Order: sequence, then C-alpha cells, then structure tokens
Amino acid sequence: MAQDVLCEVNNCHYWKSGNKCAADAIYVVSHSGSTASEQSETDCKTFTPEE
Repeated sequence: MAQDVLCEVNNCHYWKSGNKCAADAIYVVSHSGSTASEQSETDCKTFTPEE
C-alpha cells in the first residue's frame, strides 16, 4: 500500500504542505463501470473543497 498519497489540488480540504493528501481513505471511481483503461477515465471522489 502507498505510504504517501500525493495531491496537487491545493483547494481540497485534505491537501497538506508538500502536496500530501491527509484523508483517512481515498475513493477513486471509473467512468465506465468497474474498470478503466486510462487515467482520464477515473475521478477522485474524496475531493472536498476547502472553505
């Protein structure tokens, strides 16, 4: 399992210095069901805008 999860979306609530993700869990989904062929077919559903 990954030790560090990197994120460049600095307006996310879970974004921390050094482009680290501080979420307890990461939820990624595919646009086309349970599989994806390319990165562009996926989304991170963990994103929460920083207020």
